[in-house]
Amino acid sequence: MISHVLTLRCSDEPGIVAAVSQTIYAHGANITESAQYAHERSQTFTLRMEVDVPAGEEIRFDAALREALARFDPILSLRRKSKLRRVILMVSRADHCLWDLLYHWQAGDLPIDIVAVVSNHESLKPLVEPHGIPFHLLPITPETKTEQETKLRELVAETGTDFIVLARYMQILSDEFCSHYPGRIINIHHSFLPGFKGAKPYHQAYARGVKLIGATAHYVTSDLDEGPIIEQDVVRISHRHLEDDLVNMGRDVERRVLTRAVRLHAEDRVMLTGARTVVFE
Repeated sequence: MISHVLTLRCSDEPGIVAAVSQTIYAHGANITESAQYAHERSQTFTLRMEVDVPAGEEIRFDAALREALARFDPILSLRRKSKLRRVILMVSRADHCLWDLLYHWQAGDLPIDIVAVVSNHESLKPLVEPHGIPFHLLPITPETKTEQETKLRELVAETGTDFIVLARYMQILSDEFCSHYPGRIINIHHSFLPGFKGAKPYHQAYARGVKLIGATAHYVTSDLDEGPIIEQDVVRISHRHLEDDLVNMGRDVERRVLTRAVRLHAEDRVMLTGARTVVFE
């Protein structure tokens, strides 16, 4: 038996779960984990299952599932759990998110295969290279943005990358680039969205005397910082905390939120439904 992750998104109609479970039973497979959600307003149905499938039965099982669900116009995926998602990390100068991702990846509790780290600066190269991960320096200026993104797209294709993680990459990706990878680029935003925009958000928060700061991991779209949200968290602060305290606390919550979001996406636990996400934790 080989463990697989089955994900499904389709219109919400009677008989979906029956079609899935009957197909699983007919092929001698076994459900080990299951979660589902029907959204009444959009009339959409989402499902995530972990299924043990008999060796050699995978292709027939996949085809049978698609046939049984065809009338529901499904978006269906069946992936071996052992097949790790291939990931490119993108960074600039800040290292806290990169440190956390590398730590959890090396510890074996982040189910991804980091195929490259891309940066527009060289400063984090010494952190990356001891891990045996290729480091690609792709400097960028307003004049070279198109050329730089072309090289990045070539790297994504060459490495067979499944998704991209912006681990405090401080450049705005073009609309054209984002349109090539819908639901495949994850960003960490240094605020609990919606929140303070522009430069020095923690300083703005301090000036306003806020009692909570946070971070938001979301999918990147052409609408800056408006993509579907994957994960969020907050930290309570008091009048005793100064700007530097907020910056340090913010770094901590950013790294935790991004790592959780990457794990959720890598395990196929995030389902996109328009501008919203269903997250099966």
